[in-house]
Amino acid sequence: MTQNNEDCLALDALPVRPQLARIWQALPQARLVGGAVRDLLMGRAVSDFDLATPEPPEDVMRRLESAGIKAVPTGLAHGTVTAVLEGRGFEITTLRRDVKTDGRHAEVAWTQDWREDAARRDFTINAMSCDPTGRVHDFFGGRADLKAGRVRFVGDAALRIREDALRVLRYFRFEARYGRGARDATTVRAVSAGAALISGLSIERVWSELKRILSGPRVGETFALMEATGVLRVCLPELQTEGSAAVRRLEALLASGAPANGLLRLAALLQGAHVEGGNVETAVKRLRLSRTEAAFVMAVCDGAAVTPRDIQGDADVARLLARVPREVALGRAWLARAQAYEKGRDEPGWDGLLKTLETRRVPEFPLAGRDLLALGIAPGPEVGRHLAAVHTWWEAGGCVADRAACLEWLKRRLAA
Repeated sequence: MTQNNEDCLALDALPVRPQLARIWQALPQARLVGGAVRDLLMGRAVSDFDLATPEPPEDVMRRLESAGIKAVPTGLAHGTVTAVLEGRGFEITTLRRDVKTDGRHAEVAWTQDWREDAARRDFTINAMSCDPTGRVHDFFGGRADLKAGRVRFVGDAALRIREDALRVLRYFRFEARYGRGARDATTVRAVSAGAALISGLSIERVWSELKRILSGPRVGETFALMEATGVLRVCLPELQTEGSAAVRRLEALLASGAPANGLLRLAALLQGAHVEGGNVETAVKRLRLSRTEAAFVMAVCDGAAVTPRDIQGDADVARLLARVPREVALGRAWLARAQAYEKGRDEPGWDGLLKTLETRRVPEFPLAGRDLLALGIAPGPEVGRHLAAVHTWWEAGGCVADRAACLEWLKRRLAA
């Protein structure tokens, strides 16, 4: 057992120290756990301060309420109570041990053994705890792994994965954020061997992790490792025959300087599936993206390329922005630039085009149906037909005609 307790954390500087002090007064045996300890050791910002305690959840509720702290039973079946102080929630979970797991869910029992609780966590860097004095309790060498940039499972990696297959994807997310240098070979072998287990997870859990990986750091090398271990083709079977090509497209997008947009990165991966057989829609439906997310990915992949050759003047930009949302136009341009990067043909004009798409005012068509009704056109299909005609004329002219000019053109059309 590794019990590395030197260099205590300086908790007094934390902005939430007053709230933690009140919790610790009610629950003196409680400790900070998981990501909070990991990120405090790394000097990174902490968003969630979770705690664990040996007391059963009913006692936690009673102690908090006796101390005048609002206690919400957010997950009593799993031993979790949320303490609410000054509008902020602090999850407090009773120490647990696994009784039975099925790869997705765990049946747990309470324990008072901190090591037993730490042993059920995924990675060594997430298995540390910190008591009210700032002393770090580390049973599995997480602190050394954190310093070395090594992401390693607690105990038997294959067993950890069989307990919850989502840990395969969590490995890639944590490797991207905390890994440095050579990867732990045993861990990589276990991840590769457990790739098929991902198919037994709910697609919502899979997409939640994929989205976080896509939006995080070191995306290119992370997806290259996912491809090499067979994980990518399980998560995105639409790329079954072209995983390596998909990773190259993603790497080209990153090299082109595109923004850190997870959905744009997903579009880069799926673009080849679109070329091969129209599978972009299949993928976004299977992943159960939100309606907004799916619409963006499909519009970026399915639309015509936006390049400096295609968009050469202000009128072209105006017409494009009148037809599609700005973020879709930019997405198509970034994918087109990535293709140029991949082929070694990054033609001039990209920076100017992208800046123009980002800053150009989106033209607004100046007429609405009520304007046509005011001219005496009867309600019904004729309104839509005439409105579409004037919109086509307005767009052909570079989207610059104002309301008066559009009405004048329409009047001439009606008079003809």
